[in-house]
Amino acid sequence: RKTRQSYQAQLNQFVCFIKNRTISWQELFTSNSLECFKKIRGQSSVPAINGLSRYLFSQGKIPKPLARKTKPVELPKIYEDYLAYQQTYRQATVRQISNIKRVLAAFDQYLQTHKIDLCSLKIEQVDAFVAEFFAPFAAASCRIYRCMLRGFLKYLYHERNIIKRDLAPLVVGRREYAQAKPPNFLRPQEVRKLFAGLTIARASDIRTYAMVQLGYTMGLRPKEISRISLDDITFSTLLLAVTDRKGNNPVELPMPEHTVKAIAAYVIGARPESEHRRVFLTMHPPFRPMSPNGVGRHITKAMRKVGLSSTAYWLRHTYAQNLLEAGASIFEIKEMLGHDKIESTKLYLHVHIKLMRKVLFDETF
Repeated sequence: RKTRQSYQAQLNQFVCFIKNRTISWQELFTSNSLECFKKIRGQSSVPAINGLSRYLFSQGKIPKPLARKTKPVELPKIYEDYLAYQQTYRQATVRQISNIKRVLAAFDQYLQTHKIDLCSLKIEQVDAFVAEFFAPFAAASCRIYRCMLRGFLKYLYHERNIIKRDLAPLVVGRREYAQAKPPNFLRPQEVRKLFAGLTIARASDIRTYAMVQLGYTMGLRPKEISRISLDDITFSTLLLAVTDRKGNNPVELPMPEHTVKAIAAYVIGARPESEHRRVFLTMHPPFRPMSPNGVGRHITKAMRKVGLSSTAYWLRHTYAQNLLEAGASIFEIKEMLGHDKIESTKLYLHVHIKLMRKVLFDETF
């Protein structure tokens, strides 16, 4: 709320700035105009204007957004290796890499200032950094930054053996104890309620229906759904090639017939004409591939519409639950879900108490 109020004030100042000067639309969002505005209102007035320019660019109103002036940050090799790991094995976007790098740069600066070596890192030192660095940020931002820091600590322990203990689970908010929570999933009646509430009245509804089918019948992540290409689908053999997968683990999966029909209905009758090869596109020009957040948002919206307090990821968890109940082994579930480690798959054993003991004892001991 504070951010919104601040941005509104900045935009009001920008409107006054425009009214008091004769500036053409073409010259409005240029570095010269921005520098002139900064001299009058100060550096703190810039973020909202940058955001406005990116929005207008996305709507096709201006030829390009304002360029961000950022100083290149050089980090020690271990940090750069982790960023490369995120790009290669986690399919992190350029923006995600930039945000992770910001957190790592602050972390490295803190360690250097206090003469702390990574090899001897302790959770108390991590807590001290978190308390200092996260202080000015909102709760939502802190959750995101904690997640980024956990990812780096996991990498140091699991991939590089640099620290002696996995500190990631200990990085929590407000000194809460980290707990491995079992994934949430939809019960049969909730699944029926969800599909009963889906409509095909509009093109966007047909698109949402196809995305829900992919999440429920194939356990795909929102990111994986967003990156499906027309070239990945073989309609004649009902196969889907998931090439851009978490952990860099491509796989070819069979598709249920009704899922194929849902995709075909969208491609033929609802998908905008575009040169893009990604299957799922935005519904308003300029038509672009949907983002993972966009996929998740539309699926979650369909759930909220029928009174479910679930999110898009619950479909993936429900898929795992269905595999478990159908008698699939933990190793088969691991492959179908695309998990890097068996420990990730074991979390799904918690969701079905009746089968948990049998599967654990039969297959992991």
